[in-house]
Amino acid sequence: MKVLYLYTTSGCHLCEEAEKLLNSLQESERTQWQPVEISDSDELIDRYGIRIPVVKEQGSEREISWPFSLEELRCWVRKGFIIK
Repeated sequence: MKVLYLYTTSGCHLCEEAEKLLNSLQESERTQWQPVEISDSDELIDRYGIRIPVVKEQGSEREISWPFSLEELRCWVRKGFIIK
């Protein structure tokens, strides 16, 4: 099972959309996801502050940045495409 991290912050409406996509993906793919609050870390703010929501695969540098559709997210998970 792939574990995905959603880099997010409170009040981000795009992050809420990404959460919905990840929940849908979880139903059809062998994935689970966890939110990572970027406001808890200056390093995460510097890296993701203007790019969130970003989904990252656990144990990998693979990331997909918003905007992405459910189908793009599914392809990224299945085939390992790096979409930025």
